[in-house]
Amino acid sequence: MPTISVLADVHMAVAGAGRVPFLAHLFYDCTDPYTVQVQFYDRGTALARWHFDRQMLAEGVHRRVGEGDVVFRPQRTVDGHEVHMELRDHTAPGRRTAVVCTDAATLADFLQQTYALIPAGTESLDLDGPLRDLLAR
Repeated sequence: MPTISVLADVHMAVAGAGRVPFLAHLFYDCTDPYTVQVQFYDRGTALARWHFDRQMLAEGVHRRVGEGDVVFRPQRTVDGHEVHMELRDHTAPGRRTAVVCTDAATLADFLQQTYALIPAGTESLDLDGPLRDLLAR
């Protein structure tokens, strides 16, 4: 099945230190059409992987959306527009939150490619295949 993969420059907003740059690998696999995976990297080291709802991410380019562990919100900057991803780790002591910022146009282009493969409303999951595999064991 087709996939789409993009590397994007992102920044983490750090209180008192400004912004810390790193990379994000955005990945879309047609076999999981509702999900966008994002792997964050710093100097080649994988930091964290998050799985986001594709529609929620698409809405987050234009308006604030989400609650709980993930919130997306568009933000106007001097250079244009970006999307802030607020990622909360409720399992960590102190319930840490990371705010990761990325260029809105880069994210919108990536999402447009995913919708060209599988348009909104046409997503489907093959649950019978994995169930057959599990029962065959």
